[in-house]
Amino acid sequence: MKTISHVDDKGRPTMVDISEKSVTERTAVARSIVSLPPQMMADISSGELHTAKGPVVQTAILAGIMAAKKTGELIPLCHPLGLDNCQVSVTVENNDFIVECRVSTSAKTGVEMEALVGASIASLTIYDMCKALSHDIIIRDTRLMLKTGGKNDFERK
Repeated sequence: MKTISHVDDKGRPTMVDISEKSVTERTAVARSIVSLPPQMMADISSGELHTAKGPVVQTAILAGIMAAKKTGELIPLCHPLGLDNCQVSVTVENNDFIVECRVSTSAKTGVEMEALVGASIASLTIYDMCKALSHDIIIRDTRLMLKTGGKNDFERK
């Protein structure tokens, strides 16, 4: 039976002890989808949507990178990690922005939370920058797509 790693034998929250783990190259990719109403997508030219707050995609990319770097400060039991690389991309498919965050580092613990936080905050930034145009924006399907370098590698097909 699997146990929850962030709870001790008395049911109290605890940070996982990684002192005995080996440093390995860790990579994670997370994805989130932001669905905009069709009338908003018609305003996109050259892959960039501009609002009164500025360029939506470029701002979302910067926000996602900044957030991934601060994951250890945002999620109580995450280990603080120095990231070797963080790439956030935003592509357009139909009425959706596909937000992907790829993170890597050499560490004793994985970077899946950093990738998930990066994709989430980039998506929330798109919402924030576009909400004056519509509140019919939907953020959905935030999920881990890939995790390598640890005890249990994972890839979503």
